Amino acid sequence: MKGFNEDANYSIGLLDDTTTPKDVINNYIYEHTLAGKNAFFVADLGKIVKKHIEWQNTMGHIKPFYTVKCNSSPAVLELLSALGVGFVCANKNELTTVYDLGISMENVIYTSPCKQVAQIKHAAKLGVNIMTCDNESELKKIARNHPSAKLLLHIATEGICGDGEMNMVFGSTLKNCRHLLECAKECGVQVIGVMFHVSSSTRDPQAYTHALSDARCVFDMAAEFGFKMNLLNIGGFSGNEFQLEELYHAVSPLLSAYFPEESGIRVIAEPGSYYVSSAFTLAVNIIAKKVVEHEQHLSGGKQISTKSAFIYCLNDGVYGSFSSKLSESLNTAPMVHKKYNEDEPLFASTLLGPSYDELDIIVDHCLLPELNVGDWLVFENMGSGTVSEQSAFADFERPSLYNFMSFSDWYEIQDAGLVSDALMRSLCVPCFQFGDDSFSTAA
Repeated sequence: MKGFNEDANYSIGLLDDTTTPKDVINNYIYEHTLAGKNAFFVADLGKIVKKHIEWQNTMGHIKPFYTVKCNSSPAVLELLSALGVGFVCANKNELTTVYDLGISMENVIYTSPCKQVAQIKHAAKLGVNIMTCDNESELKKIARNHPSAKLLLHIATEGICGDGEMNMVFGSTLKNCRHLLECAKECGVQVIGVMFHVSSSTRDPQAYTHALSDARCVFDMAAEFGFKMNLLNIGGFSGNEFQLEELYHAVSPLLSAYFPEESGIRVIAEPGSYYVSSAFTLAVNIIAKKVVEHEQHLSGGKQISTKSAFIYCLNDGVYGSFSSKLSESLNTAPMVHKKYNEDEPLFASTLLGPSYDELDIIVDHCLLPELNVGDWLVFENMGSGTVSEQSAFADFERPSLYNFMSFSDWYEIQDAGLVSDALMRSLCVPCFQFGDDSFSTAA
């Protein structure tokens, strides 16, 4: 089976009902152990299909535009395109990736807040017209280099940050929006809608109340200048199914009041990790091990015992597939692939990446049985911000990527008429040789 290392050439293995995702991982661990290969991902693309169905059932007419930076693997983008999802790109590489896959540029939005002139011209060349803008300088730069651009005014939201201050870093104020509309009129640039972003850390529904109220004001302002705006982007979403329902309950009555369906205004949102996180599993190998002895003492200073802890070095780290962990803590124990007895002692363990850099800490502390060099660990929910083109640590290759889908999921998207020619060409039915390995989960 071809992996992600073959760039846009990928394949999707179809699994019968007797084969489980764990069987797939066991098979590739067996293969990679024999060949001494690098870490690898397996992607259950059927989970992405299920996420899309959940989105449609929950969010109704709000169309998803997938955030490409979360995961740009060709199979993911092809599948989402077949499902009718739009795309949000933040840079030239993402625009090119989407274009090269034959995805319609009418369903692409270029959202970088600070665009280089060369990137604006590249977007124009590819036929990407919808762009975001939140200041006069950016607007005039777009007008000069992409006269056919269609702008979404990015407005600031009044979400409360953790320190109690207003979240006004990105976006234009209402007062400045009037000036931007005047400027757009003078420059002959189309303004077709509004976008805002409510931080995922803001759980107060009032943030959407303010944002949607302000968006309605901007739509009314634009009408005064003769702009017929028809697109509203309510921003990103990275939560789970329960939080998706919370989001819909927060915005649905507000949309009905400010932007009813009969108004003809399209409402979109930007889910990213929601679609891909749970679909990807990463398997990594232990390449080095260090024992750390900790002496325990009584209050009087008398030594009573020595307790071991372990440091394990893995063949992937924060300069590769765990890059998002530089800004997030990950202290959840991974699954141990080899079998071990439930009554085996567990030890304090630290998991490091291969660079041995002081920042290359994957898990600072977790409890695991004693492991050895050559053992495998498996991390779930690794689909977001992990699948990169190359490792920043030159001595280690990026992980391979193996895509699969169950026959039942494949028939489901076929029956719905959502299968593209590219997906059809990618199909294969791999023959797996299963060993007796199974997963165990450490406490």
